[in-house]
Amino acid sequence: MDMNKEVVIEHSRIKKETDMMLYVTVNGKQHQIQVNATDRLVDILREKVYLTGTKVGCGIGRCGACSVFLDGELVNACLLLAYQVNGKSILTIEGLSEEGPSDIQASFLREGGFQCGYCTSGMIMAAKSLLDAVPNPTEEEIKVGLSGNICRCTGYGGIIRAVQCVAQNSCK
Repeated sequence: MDMNKEVVIEHSRIKKETDMMLYVTVNGKQHQIQVNATDRLVDILREKVYLTGTKVGCGIGRCGACSVFLDGELVNACLLLAYQVNGKSILTIEGLSEEGPSDIQASFLREGGFQCGYCTSGMIMAAKSLLDAVPNPTEEEIKVGLSGNICRCTGYGGIIRAVQCVAQNSCK
């Protein structure tokens, strides 16, 4: 039994050694958060910053539900650890809509680009990344640009229409 106590004490000591103060800007607001260096960014956003628009889907970077911008680049928040984002700037889905729905968000609503909504925030962030890089993409470019995001509900027709609507400035 004494050995178990030593293991618990050792485990507790290791946890404290990996704690860190995270300095990060989220949606333009600076945050200073006590975290474990190996906490995932998606968990920090949801549990410490209380922004729950970024979803946890697969947890291994394949579905895109956790897509956010890190220093202007689209990333999967489930794959990034606290120590990797220290001092960085993050834009979440909530940051797109502080002044009301963005054009992309409104287009997703108008064109039926969502059903259950679970993938929607990641899809919108991927659409923003695509439109920032290619302002008037072809349908094929849209499909490639969104290929890191999975939707199990919509069949993608409404999502593609939503992106085309914004790109062509033809939203009704």
